[in-house]
Amino acid sequence: MAKKNAIAKAESASLQPLENIENLIHVIRGKQVMLDRDLARLYGVETFRLNEQVKRNIERFPEDFMFQLSKEEFENLKSQIAISSGDEILKSQIAISSWGGTRKLPYVFSENGVAMLSSVLRSQQAININIQIMRAFTTMRHFIATNAQVFQRLEVIEHTQLSLVAHQEDTDKKFEEVFRRLDDGSTTPKQAIFYDGQIFDAYKFVNERIREAKKRIVLIDNYIDETVLAMLDKRGKDVTAKVYTKNISRQLSLDFEKHNAQYTPIEVEQFDRAHDRFLCIDDTVYLIGASIKDLGKKWFGFVKLEQTTDELLSKM
Repeated sequence: MAKKNAIAKAESASLQPLENIENLIHVIRGKQVMLDRDLARLYGVETFRLNEQVKRNIERFPEDFMFQLSKEEFENLKSQIAISSGDEILKSQIAISSWGGTRKLPYVFSENGVAMLSSVLRSQQAININIQIMRAFTTMRHFIATNAQVFQRLEVIEHTQLSLVAHQEDTDKKFEEVFRRLDDGSTTPKQAIFYDGQIFDAYKFVNERIREAKKRIVLIDNYIDETVLAMLDKRGKDVTAKVYTKNISRQLSLDFEKHNAQYTPIEVEQFDRAHDRFLCIDDTVYLIGASIKDLGKKWFGFVKLEQTTDELLSKM
């Protein structure tokens, strides 16, 4: 009977509500991660045992799979967890029992790191929990991608409202400006997904970025046609444009010659080392999942990268 109870308890512990696991996922250094102590609790092992197994297989855990928090990151995380809990008793328990006894800075694991843990923790409970955690990461990633533009717009409203407090005499005027900016899409999102059929929305987004350029535009795209040249012509008169593409056929070369004879010239250079597409607007680099000429035909996403245009071009 005792053995059956132990088995039942283990099986029960391995089935976690998805929303509970999602609450344990934090964003640190731009990555979705989970704390070693939370993972250990879910797996039913001591934290030091989990980290011990990781250290024995450290070659499987590069820095993008696992890293140790800095003191500042640790303090910020404690504050976030305490604030997110509305129960004063629970907050005090977190402060005393969960964090008070921590002597070493904790480690955190990204989604890839959690997946790798399944190769070093082979218990049935660890397998069951890993499945749940992978589903939670997928849910969180989908939520962030779907709501990226909403988050951006809320941030604009928040900053503008702070300004309104300091200048109450023209409150109405500033509110009108806020909503005008939201309506005309002047707030640039950092990432988003366009679905098949959203051809106009996709072209509108790219054209807006091109019009924003003040100095230069650089496009790295292996598939170019005359529609791309027409889009680049929407840039300002003092903005340079250069295209890097895999193959410069005779027809494409002729298209560039005819274009440059009539409009502000666009440079073209052969470059065959890129798999993805990059659109550089001044010093900002966007990673785009589809060729510019095929926008909106299939699902694709875009992400604003941390690298600058000069950093990208220096690798070419």
